[in-house]
Amino acid sequence: MNLGNPLVNIAIFGAFVAVTMVIVLRASRNNKTAADYYAAGRSFSGPQNGTAIAGDYLSAASFLGIAGAIAIYGYDGFLYSIGFLVAWLVALLLVAELLRNTGKFTMADVLSFRLRQRPVRMAAALATLAVCFFYLLAQMAGAGGLVALLLGITAPAGQYVVVAVVGVLMIVYVLVGGMKGTTWVQIVKAVLLIVGAGAMTVWVLATYDFNVSSLMQAAIDTAAAQGVEDPEGLIEPMNQYGATALTKLNFLSLALALVLGTAGLPHVLMRFYTVPDAKQARRSVVWAIWLIGLFYLFTLVLGYGAGALVGPEAIRAAPGGVNSAAPLLAYELGGTLLLGFIAAVAFATILAVVAGLAITAAASFAHDVYASVVKDGKPDPGAEVRVARRTVVVIGAVAILGGMFAVGQNVAFLVALAFAVAASANLPTLVYSLFWRRFTTRGALWSIYGGLGSCLLLIAFSPVVSGKVDPVTGASLSLVKDVGVDFALFPLENPGIVSIPLAFLLGWVGTMTSRPEPDHEAKADEMEVRALTGAGAEGAVDH
Repeated sequence: MNLGNPLVNIAIFGAFVAVTMVIVLRASRNNKTAADYYAAGRSFSGPQNGTAIAGDYLSAASFLGIAGAIAIYGYDGFLYSIGFLVAWLVALLLVAELLRNTGKFTMADVLSFRLRQRPVRMAAALATLAVCFFYLLAQMAGAGGLVALLLGITAPAGQYVVVAVVGVLMIVYVLVGGMKGTTWVQIVKAVLLIVGAGAMTVWVLATYDFNVSSLMQAAIDTAAAQGVEDPEGLIEPMNQYGATALTKLNFLSLALALVLGTAGLPHVLMRFYTVPDAKQARRSVVWAIWLIGLFYLFTLVLGYGAGALVGPEAIRAAPGGVNSAAPLLAYELGGTLLLGFIAAVAFATILAVVAGLAITAAASFAHDVYASVVKDGKPDPGAEVRVARRTVVVIGAVAILGGMFAVGQNVAFLVALAFAVAASANLPTLVYSLFWRRFTTRGALWSIYGGLGSCLLLIAFSPVVSGKVDPVTGASLSLVKDVGVDFALFPLENPGIVSIPLAFLLGWVGTMTSRPEPDHEAKADEMEVRALTGAGAEGAVDH
């Protein structure tokens, strides 16, 4: 099964890659220092950076995964949108301005400001790489599923080739353009994504006389016609999760991870360093909230539109599975050309996000591990950027291999796991570092390693990895595809409800059982003044 004309789909996508590659090449001319490569010379305004943040945040999970989740599960799929959006209030109120004032390039700059540099930077770098890995899995899975739909590729080998192509393009973008090139790609992609989704939203609403009730009823009718059990459940909250205590706890765990995870996502936090001062960092978040909120309203209409015009069973049967709802809807509405445009936007979404993740992971390793730990803060001129570029190649290779294993998984669900890791490993330590003067190095290490370790362990022994079976088809829905393999000792699919409080607790226990650094009062005073005023912040007066 393939939709439209594969040549048209590939041509539109190729045109986008060509245009963005020109943008990246132009942006690369000014990449001379670490600040240029990691932070785009701190040259972007609040609105520009806010648009780029929206481009970074509105990933394949938002466009493909959430639209598919709403089409299949109805209102419960929209809970992903609500969680992703509300999370920005946490980022705005807790970390955006303070982080920009206190740090330089990475999250570890803040965490190690008044603690011992080497162990804290190593821990923060490991947490950053773990979050980026999970997020990259989701984007690669989305790429494989999308091309499977567009080109009718059902064999895993074909999807693996697509994952490899996306990985190679990501490496080229980041090697050549650095943060400045990546930011412009994200801005272009955000505009295209919001315009494309907005046009489809108006089209769907016009089909049903701009009556949302009629749209929802049409989704119910189509589901019933396709033999879906309990089609009325599409408009009932908690239908997907049932009424048992365990399934409600699973939903609560998911909600915690989504709402608290954003403020700990390294690739989002790093974007605050691309603006000249904290005021622009705050404006960035406000712009991002408006753009992201508008888009998530679109996903509700797109999801129900796909459910009404395509149907949940037709979506499940498509080569891309749940992730193909938005492209199928585009083809149903506007035929080959609209499908080609939406497909190109979806590819742009994946490329922009994986580029942002790659440069974040590379910066974390090169700046926090190589420059600060290996070279004790005194790397040779240009060496840090060279190490970052080499790291990008390694990260790209790992992402390609991991993406091959993740093909076929719902991307919104995979991103939720990345949020759980970010909320467990990063957020508690960030909050303690910014707001608790007595916080110690032991508290930071226990919080990071405890949150990260418990989160990864619970994921490994959860239904995500083994034992989850589709009740209708009997097929495995876990990463381990063998239906007979089941070592899911932890019953919840998202570990956030356990790992996040545990990380906060470990940070407190570690701090209370250790002595503060000898100069912790002076460092705490300095950090407080810088965080609140911006005095001495890197790049605050560069422009």
